Amino acid sequence: MKKFSLNLRGRLVTYDRPAVMGILNITPDSFYAGSQAFERITARRRAEQMLAEGADIIDIGGYSSRPGAGEVDVEEEMRRVRTGIEVVRELSADIPVSVDTFRADVAEEAVSRWGADIINDISMGQLDSRMFDTVARLNVPYILMHMRGTPATMQQHTDYNGDVTAGVIAELSEPLHRLTLAGVSDIIIDPGFGFAKTLEQNYRLMRDLDKIGAMLGKPLLVGISRKSMITRLCGVDAADALPGTVALNMAAVMSGAAILRVHDVAAAVQTVAVAGALSSDQNIG
Repeated sequence: MKKFSLNLRGRLVTYDRPAVMGILNITPDSFYAGSQAFERITARRRAEQMLAEGADIIDIGGYSSRPGAGEVDVEEEMRRVRTGIEVVRELSADIPVSVDTFRADVAEEAVSRWGADIINDISMGQLDSRMFDTVARLNVPYILMHMRGTPATMQQHTDYNGDVTAGVIAELSEPLHRLTLAGVSDIIIDPGFGFAKTLEQNYRLMRDLDKIGAMLGKPLLVGISRKSMITRLCGVDAADALPGTVALNMAAVMSGAAILRVHDVAAAVQTVAVAGALSSDQNIG
């Protein structure tokens, strides 16, 4: 991967290796029970663990995007996100905090009042027309993830006319252009593994990851941690999908991924270290 920098509320942070983004879900219904931290004390314990294991970024979500997840109103999502940010900030003033939301109002409050640094939007701005202008005004990095439809309907929209990679690149290009015109300078691309993709399409995207990065010219985030592209292929539950997650994360890093979004920080940190040793000509002894 190429070195990249992010402007985090006036602080320029440079990454010369893939960054590990730990997942902190302030939800009772995420697809992987090990990531749920609905109570404040549980959230603090999980945040402490991720910091101790070497997380570079913590991604806080208050609205589960798994198929079949319950609706969460904006006030409840805000309460959850605020709890998560407060817990992390009690432990570290410096760790970059990302907020996983598709709502501009949540993004506004998270950044301007509670100290978030990055907005991670699963919807490409499609679920809230004010999101792009809000992010531009807040002047924070934005993660642009590919999805069709909504979490409830996305798996009905997997027809890419035979070329999922070309479809994803094309459908990300238009919002990427709009974000640039709006003045958003730090944009990270997430191909959206598991969102409006079949099992076969997910693996095609992984094989073409370097092509996606080259075509769109932005840092790539890969979020495949314990997802169904592993559990369905291997015939295991999410609780037993860490080995497959490590394997895919290694493939992603070797194909140029800049950020790994994961439930298991320690395993991802080791994956990044081993990948770095494999791709380096330097003496590592």
